[in-house]
Amino acid sequence: MRLATFAAMGALLVATAASAQQATPRLAITIYNNDIALVEDVRTVQVGSGRTRLEFPNVSGRIQPETASLKADGVSIVEQNFDFDLLTPVKMMEKAVGSRVRIVRTNPATGREVVETAEVLSANQGVVLKIGDRIEVLRDDGLPVRVLFDRIPENLRAKPTLSVTVDSERAGARPASLRYLTSGIGWSADYVGVFDERAGTLAMQGWVTLTNRTGAAFTNARTQLVAGAPGETGRRASGVRRAGAGGASSNQTSFADYHIYSLPEPTTIAENQTKQVSFLDAPNARASKVYDVERNGFGTERFSSGAAVRLNLRNARDVGLGAALPQGTVRLYTKDSTGRVQFIGEDAIGHTPEGSDVVLNVGTAFDVTSQSTVMKRENPVDGVTVTQMAYVFRNARAEAVTINLLQGGLDGDHDLQRPSIEPRKLDATTYTWSVPVPARGETRLTFTVREGNRRETTPPR
Repeated sequence: MRLATFAAMGALLVATAASAQQATPRLAITIYNNDIALVEDVRTVQVGSGRTRLEFPNVSGRIQPETASLKADGVSIVEQNFDFDLLTPVKMMEKAVGSRVRIVRTNPATGREVVETAEVLSANQGVVLKIGDRIEVLRDDGLPVRVLFDRIPENLRAKPTLSVTVDSERAGARPASLRYLTSGIGWSADYVGVFDERAGTLAMQGWVTLTNRTGAAFTNARTQLVAGAPGETGRRASGVRRAGAGGASSNQTSFADYHIYSLPEPTTIAENQTKQVSFLDAPNARASKVYDVERNGFGTERFSSGAAVRLNLRNARDVGLGAALPQGTVRLYTKDSTGRVQFIGEDAIGHTPEGSDVVLNVGTAFDVTSQSTVMKRENPVDGVTVTQMAYVFRNARAEAVTINLLQGGLDGDHDLQRPSIEPRKLDATTYTWSVPVPARGETRLTFTVREGNRRETTPPR
């Protein structure tokens, strides 16, 4: 089983830039949940003695320049600039306003080229030229026309570039670590699970989807994913039940409401790319299908309703899983009687540490049902209610099943009497029953609940 591993979250949040002597990683990126990422880019730069200018092309086009910091041995920063005007035909014309360019026109019939010198008067919603004594609008009418420039304007860049003026103690090449925050890159996790009911296993694959809209490529980058957004409180989906004390993974560390996941190997996230990276392959995780019925309070149902179908599994190594699972969507499949794989449902999980119990909601059963009936309700004295309940559980399947009834909504001052099947008390107002139902049969559960003041009182005469 191949699993993503945790790195120290505290070190991520408070660490300084990597040492200038560090050769690897050359590029590292940590991606958060709220459209922000931390980039650390280690490059070898040639630095002159004294005050000199360093350029870092291919930084993110959505960099937050005020967050940029540079570390290099014997170098101090004087000022830094972010040049985000990218080299495009439109930008070239805009920068040429007030200057002269050459216009080359080609005669479609003869192929002869005519070159004229023109002054660019305007490049606002079209290009206006002055050629000799005439004013002309450069139209996009399909005729072969091109514009020749003598040079590229100094502040136009082929790629977003961060330029830094530094003061260096000595000349020479050395590693420099550039670190900054950027928006435009995000991640999400998705899972595919194939459930084998007969074997009681779930083949689980996990994929991280990375989306890059920063205008830059991150090549061979060591990638970490942070669960939780800086400045926001982490939340956990209801599908995860936390294990008891001692259940946390030994390779997991957390800081405040954050968890961090490291992809198992460096990856390239190209510009304007969405890519998926496999981070989990658990072919034989133990899982069981359960039928749940949940009721809050007591009432009569005119019609029977299907039980909720759920898969229970434990995120532990001894049962074939055991990993730090990022929040995401789990899509579930199973094989039908012909062996074909069929989609059966999907559910979301929260950020799930090792040692947690995971409950996946699959759907509603049509052949395993329940129906409740209030057989009798009376008030023998003021403030006391006695309710006689009956539940009928039906199973149209060819094999026996067990239905779990979760009965909540009882008064804090109550007495459960004469249950036909012994329950387990979960808390002051909730009980649960495990009800066996035979194949193509039914089981009836009855009990009486006395709620309110338990002491009998004599009404005043």
